[in-house]
Amino acid sequence: SDKVYPERYRISGEGKGGIAGFASGGANVHLSEVDEGTNLKYDVDAQIGGKIDQWGSRLINSTSMKLADQFFKTFVEMAAERAQ
Repeated sequence: SDKVYPERYRISGEGKGGIAGFASGGANVHLSEVDEGTNLKYDVDAQIGGKIDQWGSRLINSTSMKLADQFFKTFVEMAAERAQ
């Protein structure tokens, strides 16, 4: 969502875990041209509620950042393979 081609967009998602609560969030992705190709930057946000919130929002936020890092690392690797 929030697409401004070719500069930025937002990836978002949400889930419900019944009694455990809910989680939603996403990443704002920013693209810019550089001599080597394209620079990709992102900011991640997450919102949680219910019992899952009681378990520790810091744990949830750090996990969401870790998952985003893994996603974008894989994305960059796959894009580099396709460019060859």
